[in-house]
Amino acid sequence: MLLKVFPDKSLLSQAAAEQAATAIRNAISRQGRARLVAATAASQIDFLEALTKAPSIDWSKVEAFHLDEYIGLPVTHPGSFRKMLLEQLIQKTGISKYHLLDGDAPDPAAGARRVSKELASSPVDIEFLGIGENGHVAFNDPPANFEMEDPYIIVELDEACRRQQVGEAWFANISQVPRRALSMSVRQVLKAKEILAVVPDERKAQAIRACFTGEISPMAPASILRTHPNATIYLDKNSASLLPSELREVGEHEVSSPASTWSQPKLETRC
Repeated sequence: MLLKVFPDKSLLSQAAAEQAATAIRNAISRQGRARLVAATAASQIDFLEALTKAPSIDWSKVEAFHLDEYIGLPVTHPGSFRKMLLEQLIQKTGISKYHLLDGDAPDPAAGARRVSKELASSPVDIEFLGIGENGHVAFNDPPANFEMEDPYIIVELDEACRRQQVGEAWFANISQVPRRALSMSVRQVLKAKEILAVVPDERKAQAIRACFTGEISPMAPASILRTHPNATIYLDKNSASLLPSELREVGEHEVSSPASTWSQPKLETRC
């Protein structure tokens, strides 16, 4: 796994967008299409803005999948990840083939199963992630389930996760933040051919230190990314500020995976 540290969020976002655009172009060139999964949150806005402006991407050949969504939140709510994905990526690029998680459907689990079937039909070429203030990846809060095989699962959101959403101004107070969500499972996250995580800002520094200097553990969910053979974590100097000195310097750093009893699932065409 690679950590890439940049002087600021703007440079981080541009560099991450360039890597993402290259991966999309290469997949289209290789197989005639690209399949991607996109995270949506405050940390992703600048990155997605830069990606939508990248040249020479045939977005008509891109298929997009949703990472997570609150249960019970309408798509019109400012905090809806469907709303963000539509406005920040899909509508700007003209992607016509996309799969959203309908969190306020009468049966959200049934909708997630339908999206799961589409997702499982072929491998994901590149996946865009964030990392939460509690170390979550997607909405897999600690202790995360590293064993669940289902592509999408229903999860309970912990208090730290819900408070982060208030801090990002999507909700006025914690009572408004849904307690449950649909989330891509950890095992499914790791099935992507390439993972690109965009993690700026000082408020993520504690999580970055816990996930990338300690043990691989469900208590630090994003630590599992260290087992992936093609994962790149984009940090700015603020989010990297609590890492050991040799890792927080601007530049590229290789982070090895410690011995672990947890094994990464093999890439497969079906889940």
